[in-house]
Amino acid sequence: MRTVLIFGGSRGLGAAMVRRFSRAGDRVFFTFLKAEEAAEALSRETGAQALRADVTNGEQVREAVELVNGKTGGIDILICNAGVSLNRMIADTEDEAYRRVMDTNLYGTFAAIRAALPGMFWRRKGCILTVSSIFGQEGASCEAVYSASKAAVIGLTQAAAKEAAGAGVRVNCIAPGMMDTEMNGNLTAEEKREITEEIPLGRMGTPEDAAECAFFLASDAAAYITGQVIPVNGGWRM
Repeated sequence: MRTVLIFGGSRGLGAAMVRRFSRAGDRVFFTFLKAEEAAEALSRETGAQALRADVTNGEQVREAVELVNGKTGGIDILICNAGVSLNRMIADTEDEAYRRVMDTNLYGTFAAIRAALPGMFWRRKGCILTVSSIFGQEGASCEAVYSASKAAVIGLTQAAAKEAAGAGVRVNCIAPGMMDTEMNGNLTAEEKREITEEIPLGRMGTPEDAAECAFFLASDAAAYITGQVIPVNGGWRM
């Protein structure tokens, strides 16, 4: 039985990952911040254990990692999924909004990796998955800060993969395209239709699409894959 810790697991892509790994018989822990009811419901559904943690707080991230390590003997799979979006032009972006996005998306990922790596190094095994975005690969108008944070996640992933490889730890990144999640709930039906027409596979992605990619990357079938960015975007190019 593998031990999985998912930061940002109560909704959307994270919840689908909790379900996928739990269904496989893994021992799953996931964090949430504000969505307590959703986290409790997911915990009852899957048997996964919910932990409250703010990923912008390095101490809370470290405590979550130490708790899971202490209960299980070591984290096998770490997934850094916690994130927030920001749809705003650069000229209209306040410092507070900028920091919130960067602290959550980039620092939160960094803090989780930093906390988990020592235990993985000591055990000389482990898998870390980060979550970027197609916007982190190509950038998007009115999504500059979000795009920058997700681009930085890619750089962090590739650097961490090089640092960790000698200890047998793999680090990869999933880059979802347009996903049918709450984060894109502000899109109108017409906007969704227009985007879908541009996607070669003819549909928006689902949380389950991303979860299946994560499950593969965490498996022995991906034992020779590290430092890679895997697009889950239906062939969409912006």
